[in-house]
Amino acid sequence: MPATTAASSAGGHMVPQIALDAARGALRPDVSSAGFWLSSGVSRVAGWETAPRPLRLRSAESSLCSGPFADLRLCLQKPQLVTGGESFSRFLQEHCPVVTETYYPTVWCWESRGQTLLRPFITAKPPVQYRNELIKTADGGQISLDWFDNDSSTRYTDASTRPTILLLPGLTGTSKESYILHMIHLSEHLGYRCVVFNNRGVAGENLLTPRTYCCANTEDLETVIHHVHSLFPSAPFLAAGVSMGGMLLLNYLGRTGAQTPLMAAATFSVGWNTFACSESLEKPLNWLLFNYYLTTCLQSSVNKHRHMFVKQIDMDHVMKAKSIREFDKRFTSVMFGYRTIDDYYTDASPSRRLNSVGIPVLCLNSADDVFSPSHAIPVETAKQNPNVALVLTSHGGHIGFLEGLWPRQCTYMDRVFKQFVQAMVEHGHELART
Repeated sequence: MPATTAASSAGGHMVPQIALDAARGALRPDVSSAGFWLSSGVSRVAGWETAPRPLRLRSAESSLCSGPFADLRLCLQKPQLVTGGESFSRFLQEHCPVVTETYYPTVWCWESRGQTLLRPFITAKPPVQYRNELIKTADGGQISLDWFDNDSSTRYTDASTRPTILLLPGLTGTSKESYILHMIHLSEHLGYRCVVFNNRGVAGENLLTPRTYCCANTEDLETVIHHVHSLFPSAPFLAAGVSMGGMLLLNYLGRTGAQTPLMAAATFSVGWNTFACSESLEKPLNWLLFNYYLTTCLQSSVNKHRHMFVKQIDMDHVMKAKSIREFDKRFTSVMFGYRTIDDYYTDASPSRRLNSVGIPVLCLNSADDVFSPSHAIPVETAKQNPNVALVLTSHGGHIGFLEGLWPRQCTYMDRVFKQFVQAMVEHGHELART
């Protein structure tokens, strides 16, 4: 592995310099992989923005015939807002207007892989002082929670009723990721408290049992949610998950329905269908830029606790994996008792549980996200659930959503997060009445 590395927004770790070198080509319009451009905005049905117009597909070759910057016009569009009910759509338009505003991706970095790779370098890392808490699990393990108590809040001086936001990072991410720090920074200005759920074994704590984590098993998340709620039962309680953290959150909500202490949730750059995600990430350029290195990050995270797994897993075989799928087949699926990798990937896909979500959930995805192919986004399922809103941008990459000429302080994703959590805390009772 080359010595020079750079941060990856997918897992919050570092990606090899070779990936950045390859990405220079990815900053050009993508002809070979994308094959189409999203060219529809928000459409209105029966007076509210519910179902988007069908995606109009244009071949990349015909687009390029219009000149080198012709396709850039397709970046400048309003997102598609897909909701299953009139009340949620009206609520978002009134209290979270960013979801209907034109998204202007950074003009010099609008291609998917460029957005994904460069966001960690461009965006600032606001300083955050955490208070760490280790909580025990039923199997004898422990989970590391990083709290931002915001005791200096002037809007919510009573800690018992201060709104609490539970944050779930991505695949190998922790509370140190820049997108998590931005969410906490925005929450601080709103007067809210935040707590970050670090998956087992990734935040420097000891692994006490031979078990890590996966996005299909929601037991640890259930433990965290009930623990936080027991501490502040009178406080508004919301959650936001990014990438794999969002997949885990949606799988939890799909299992619990309305029987959850959470009043609302938001997800960002979720992989809706694990098979489709894996297939996309195994394309040659995506494997080079993202897949192989994330695999090495996963291997490194479990190899630190190797002695805990040797009795049940062939760790030498795990360390030879060259892709996330191979790692999941040799480690994750075995760890959590799945008969095959297909069984695990089926159970891990949030799209199959979306119709059972019982609280308001906003899900932001980009149509050009190589981690979450647009054809796998469950648009038709979302139309059937009045609690779900999909916000689909034509560009933005994976946890990218850079906007403006120099997008250091704030991204489109940050603005969606801030407006949505504030809307639910301050006006969520309006949805409860409908």
